[in-house]
Amino acid sequence: MTVAPNDQFVEPVVAGPSRDAPTRPRRRRPAPPWWFALPAMLLFTFVVLVPSARGLYYAFTDWDGLDPEFAFVGLGNFVDMVDDPAAVQAIWHTLVIAVAITVIQNGFGLLLALGVNSIIKSRNVLRVFLFAPAVVTPIVTAYLWRNLLGPDGAVNSLLGAVGLESWRQDWLGDPQLALWSVVAVIVWQFGGYSMVIFLAGLQSVPKEIYEAAAIDGAGPVRRFWSVTRPLLAPAFTINLMLSIIGGIKLFDQVYALTGGGPGHATDTLSTLIYKDAFTLGEFGYSIALAVVLTIIVALASTGQYFFLARNERAAS
Repeated sequence: MTVAPNDQFVEPVVAGPSRDAPTRPRRRRPAPPWWFALPAMLLFTFVVLVPSARGLYYAFTDWDGLDPEFAFVGLGNFVDMVDDPAAVQAIWHTLVIAVAITVIQNGFGLLLALGVNSIIKSRNVLRVFLFAPAVVTPIVTAYLWRNLLGPDGAVNSLLGAVGLESWRQDWLGDPQLALWSVVAVIVWQFGGYSMVIFLAGLQSVPKEIYEAAAIDGAGPVRRFWSVTRPLLAPAFTINLMLSIIGGIKLFDQVYALTGGGPGHATDTLSTLIYKDAFTLGEFGYSIALAVVLTIIVALASTGQYFFLARNERAAS
C-alpha cells in the first residue's frame, strides 16, 4: 500500500499473469484402451449376435432341426402363421395375458404399497410376507398352484367346506377359466415385486408436500391424485415396463400350469414355439414365431418407454 502526496490512499496494483508468459498445457486423461472391451464384445457376438443372425436366416427355411439339408421358403413360414388358427390364437392370448398382468399386477401392487406405507405396526412384517412369493422360483410356484387349483385341490375343498359348492370349478381344465387362472397365479406371485418398487417411490416423497396439501384442504383421494401419482411416475415406468415385457415372454408358468391346454386355450407364443420346435420338429416355423415374438416385445417396450418417459417429464 502506498501514500500519495495528497495523503490519499491508492489501491495497490496486483500484477496479473503476462500474456507472453507460457501457459501450462492441460494434461489430458488417457482414454482406456478399446481392447479392454474386446473379450466381452467377442462373447456377446458369439452368444447373442451370431445365433440371432442364424436364427433369423432359418426363419425363412423349412429346417427340421436335425437334417443338414433344408430348403429356402422365403416368407412361407410367416404366411402359414397367418393361416394357422393356433398361431393366431397364441398371439391373442399373449397380448391378453400381457395387458391383464400389466393392469392387475400394478394396480394390486400399488394398493399393497399404499397399505404397508402407512403407520400400522405390522407394516414391516407385512412387507416381508407380501414380497416372499416373488423370490420363489416361478416353476415351483406354478406346480404348487396346479395342485391347489386341481378338481380335488385345496381351493375347491375350501369352497366346499364353507358351503360354496356352486363355486367349485375345474380352474385349469375349463377353457373359459384357464387363462384367467394363469393370470391370477402370476399376479399373486409378482404383486409383491411391484409393491416394493412402488413403496420405494412412496418413501421418496417428502412428507412436507403431504402436509402442505392437507393444510390446503386436500383429502386423501385428492392428495393421491395430485401429489402421489405424479411423483410416482418413475416407479410406474419401471413397473409397467417389467410387467408388459414379462407378460409377453411368459412361458414357464403357463407350461407348468396347463401345458398350453386345454386344447390351445392357454397357448402363448412362447409355448407354441416350444411345441412346434421340440414336439413337431418344425424348427423353421418355430423360429419364425420367435421372430414375431421379438418384434412384439420390441414394439411394446419401445412404445411404452417413450410414452411413459414423456408423461414422466410432464409430471416433473
